[in-house]
Amino acid sequence: MLDETLLDSPEGLAEADHRALLRGAAEAGARVRTAARHAAEAGVGDLKPDGRPRAVLIAGPGAAATQTADLLGTLAGAGSPVTRLAPTGVAPAAGALRWDLPGWAGSVDLLLIATPDGTEPGLSLLSEQAYRRGLTVVAVAPVGTPLAESVSGSHGLFVPMAVAPYDYDEPLAASAPGMLWALFTPLLALLDRTGLLTAPPDALQKVADRLDAVAECCGPAVLTYSNAAKTLAAELADALPVVWTEGVSAGPAGRRFAAALAELSGTPAVVAELPEALAAHSALLAGPLAAGADPDDFFRDRVEEPPALHARVVLLRDRPLGGLTAAPAARELALTHDTPISELEPEEGGELETLAELIAVTDFAAVYLALASAPR
Repeated sequence: MLDETLLDSPEGLAEADHRALLRGAAEAGARVRTAARHAAEAGVGDLKPDGRPRAVLIAGPGAAATQTADLLGTLAGAGSPVTRLAPTGVAPAAGALRWDLPGWAGSVDLLLIATPDGTEPGLSLLSEQAYRRGLTVVAVAPVGTPLAESVSGSHGLFVPMAVAPYDYDEPLAASAPGMLWALFTPLLALLDRTGLLTAPPDALQKVADRLDAVAECCGPAVLTYSNAAKTLAAELADALPVVWTEGVSAGPAGRRFAAALAELSGTPAVVAELPEALAAHSALLAGPLAAGADPDDFFRDRVEEPPALHARVVLLRDRPLGGLTAAPAARELALTHDTPISELEPEEGGELETLAELIAVTDFAAVYLALASAPR
């Protein structure tokens, strides 16, 4: 059960936030600025690549690396050569994971390694393998780690990860807001230099400013009635989030939101892009998870019996190209099945700014839901 009184208690939220998740969300803009500075100091801005790489391979553990690959591939476009190398292993522990280069990878390809850990032997081995096969290697990881030494020793480019003093006080959450921006920002700057996407320094500054603006509107001191993130968290209590996205940038934001809900609060979610989502999820909204599917729910004991789980649509929209939108059809389908719907749409701005806003608001919402529904 969600403790709605906790949502409007900044002191209570701070006491419940043992993993500094809210602080990480609030300081996302500062993390972007620090990461951009680290990239510049490492020499990313001075690179003069000889054309675009044939393929960009991304390796790293956990949700942060997966989401970084998803975001970079989306921003690079439909013809993007960005591919994530999925690890193998018997457990998600640093020492058990292994990565392998595809057989075709060679000197015209680029390997990106993104990890908030840096102690994974498998990533160090991957870096050495890439060096032997002539790939250019760029890694973002904490300083002083085995991976940092391996990449620097094999003539790769190492960018120190932007970390905060509280990052390692508790076990890291892979979906923690700070982790994504610390890994994502330097690689954005790098791929801007290769010509695969557009992310110049002034665009990264605008991203940081937009993240700061979201933190002001969605922070713990802002009451629920005027706080989009707290409102969304309250709406998702005891619900199955059905996340529908529209617009290029909204897709990876929705997938990250679903992953953060699962990891941080234990809330399952399904996600799909419009307009295909309407066909993919129509049976779900018409089935036992529909809001009107349990006529006996009115008579349940509100004290002894937990509420039945019902779907709630969350519509994340960026501005679709050409003005074509499936949003009216999405609203009609939800309302036809008595399913409530929440909508988020960013303020106008560049693609990176609107993407940052969607990620930031949903990050705050996932954190609030996790803190307010945690057993105490």
